[in-house]
Amino acid sequence: TLTTIWWMGTHAEQGLAIASRHLLGDDGEDELANYPPDAFTEEQRKNGAVILHVLGVIYMFAALAIICDEFFVPSLDVICSKMDLQDDVAGATFMAAGGSAPELATSFIGTFVSRSNVGFGTIVGSAVFNILFVIGTCAMVAPSAIELTWWPMARDSTFYAVSLAVLIACFNDKVIHWWEALILFLC
Repeated sequence: TLTTIWWMGTHAEQGLAIASRHLLGDDGEDELANYPPDAFTEEQRKNGAVILHVLGVIYMFAALAIICDEFFVPSLDVICSKMDLQDDVAGATFMAAGGSAPELATSFIGTFVSRSNVGFGTIVGSAVFNILFVIGTCAMVAPSAIELTWWPMARDSTFYAVSLAVLIACFNDKVIHWWEALILFLC
């Protein structure tokens, strides 16, 4: 696995301190040591306390569903009506941003709480899931055949390929400099 550490490097010839993130190979460190300790001991988890973890996850999913239904979707409706956006534009922008909120939260926790690389895999894996599974499921449950032109497929595939190429180029040296983070943010 890859572990992430903060590294403040100084470039003597420039006299500047530049924040970078190094992605290092497996250094033998226990990945679980990067996370806060569990509320239960291993013995308690073996004796059934893991059920409480499962119930906590179910509770969080239910809370997320309620928050989205009661607050997120109505607020998006208000924003879209105030901005006079069409439904397809609203869905492609605001709903996509809302759908990416879990990845953002996971990346934030992975970066600032556990100091691990869970964010990189989450973002790439989520994009693949959204492209393959979500679109495929929509096509399977559609009441009739969906006729598409070549343009949306070509556009989305091109932008996704360019985004992955930029991501690979930035991660090539296993160091993310501030200017690479800016490029990734802008892409």
